[in-house]
Amino acid sequence: MTTQLSGDKSLDLRTLFAFIVPSLIGVFLFMTPVAIGEAMTIPIAVMAKSLQAFVAPFISELILGIICLTGLMSAVIKVVKPNWLERVPLVQHLFDVSWIWLITRLFGAAFIIMTFFKVGPEVIYSEHTGALVLNDLLPVLFSVFILAGLLLPLLLNFGLLELVGTLLTRVMRPLFGVPGRSAVNCVASWLGDGSVGILMTARQYEDKYYTQREAAVIGTTFSAVSITFCLVVIGQVKLEHLFAPFYLTVCLAGLVAAIIVPRLPPLRFKKDIYIDGTPVDVDAESVPEGKTLFTHALDVALAKARKAPGVKGTLQEGVTNALDMVFAVLPVVMAVGTFALIVAEHTSIFQILGTPFVPYLELLQVPEAAQAAQTIVVGFADMFIPSILAASSIDSDVTRFIVAAMSVTQLIYMSEVGALLLGSKIPVNLFELFAIFVLRTLVTLPVIALMAHWLVG
Repeated sequence: MTTQLSGDKSLDLRTLFAFIVPSLIGVFLFMTPVAIGEAMTIPIAVMAKSLQAFVAPFISELILGIICLTGLMSAVIKVVKPNWLERVPLVQHLFDVSWIWLITRLFGAAFIIMTFFKVGPEVIYSEHTGALVLNDLLPVLFSVFILAGLLLPLLLNFGLLELVGTLLTRVMRPLFGVPGRSAVNCVASWLGDGSVGILMTARQYEDKYYTQREAAVIGTTFSAVSITFCLVVIGQVKLEHLFAPFYLTVCLAGLVAAIIVPRLPPLRFKKDIYIDGTPVDVDAESVPEGKTLFTHALDVALAKARKAPGVKGTLQEGVTNALDMVFAVLPVVMAVGTFALIVAEHTSIFQILGTPFVPYLELLQVPEAAQAAQTIVVGFADMFIPSILAASSIDSDVTRFIVAAMSVTQLIYMSEVGALLLGSKIPVNLFELFAIFVLRTLVTLPVIALMAHWLVG
């Protein structure tokens, strides 16, 4: 049975089913808010927490094995270059890496061995450095990666992003300079977890849906912090009663940063070419003559659904996604996250770097500006550290509100988001991430300070 859709194309029920059912399941899992107690989250986050609880008795040993195996296999393949490698593309994809990533993976393996067995310098495995990454961060990422990797094809492969992307291009492209489909990345991050948004962005960049510039912009701008984590941050500074105005402030500041920061270096200078170097198709988002925006969006979505793999192909892609994230990213997070926390905890580098912000904060009439300045740059190591410092060293409600909102809108922190970006193929380096972090701080602080004086002062 077929139904006429537009032009000379006909829509069969099988294609319609392939578009609607997996897409609805994906929307439910990744984008539907559900209440768990007093918190709002999404089903995929609930499933990840259940998986994390299930593997909790042996998760540290499992992650230790994964990171050590990654380092060992990468080193063997880099040095020996076995002949059989080309016959096993998955193994080659997972472990055949450049020298810089091999060194990073080996550092990750060394750090996790020292942390797990508590050997070597205590500065590496203390509860505020390596142990924090191993015990608090990696179990969460492992669970999210496994489930999001397996289930992301439901969002990516059956036409949903094509439909939403085409419909929203006229909004997202003029405002932010990115395709409309990036709105789905933002919503998935906002309701669930920023790592989900980065996973989606990296996957679509590899599949040539985003150019280098678009992937860099989306990965550093639209992988927003979840509502759940915002509740944790505002609770840490003891301002839970201000959550509604706090989240309004975060959204407003994030919107301003999303408009301004991509138009500044280094994001402005990223090339509009795909991962393989081919140029962007400038006509890809135009609506053909004789079609409405909606009928064109539906045509594009159904064309994607028509080409979608079956159950077996979708499952294989999901397994590959999950393995790719687990083996590629966990070692990087262990290495980079631990190093960043060591610098934050045991040196005065971040305090020194924060000193130039004192006049800026004073100009914005922020109380206790000197203490607030010390929290600004430390957010590059970990998003939660500024709120911890503010809770113990700052008395002003206005300033604690500003520090908490700032730590969320800065977005780039090396213990998770930064390490995930560096571990992916999204074209950003460490220096660029720090530059984007500083720019986001400079752009969002006036918005946050204005809202704080109005709402709290």
